[in-house]
Amino acid sequence: MTEYVMKSEADTAEFGKKLAGGLKAGDVIGLIGDLGTGKTTLTKYIAEGLGIEEKITSPTFTIVNEYYSGRLPLFHFDAYRLEASGDAFEVGVEEYFDRDGICIIEWADMIAEVLPEDAKLIFMEYGTEEGERIYKCTF
Repeated sequence: MTEYVMKSEADTAEFGKKLAGGLKAGDVIGLIGDLGTGKTTLTKYIAEGLGIEEKITSPTFTIVNEYYSGRLPLFHFDAYRLEASGDAFEVGVEEYFDRDGICIIEWADMIAEVLPEDAKLIFMEYGTEEGERIYKCTF
């Protein structure tokens, strides 16, 4: 696992945009971390790196938000309200994996059983300093 330390939101922006530059159609990114660790913020910067112009908002109540203005479509999920992986099947999460876009799934640990084996996971933790975040990445 590779560890990155984000000391500021500027670091998060740089990380997200750089990550976006290497993404290809079909990539799935799972974000795992406590409330407030910056899952939606990171998603915003990945979207920016993809050239997406729409405002990125948390899909907490809609489960998925779709964005099409970038170089690849972005499907942004929030699995927090899904009670089990079976719920992910019901809302069609797996169908999005084959739609030639990028899937970013907040609270990916809630539906780990349905994630593709090659999903890129980012475990997000609070750092020791104010505003600091630690990203532990499987890629």
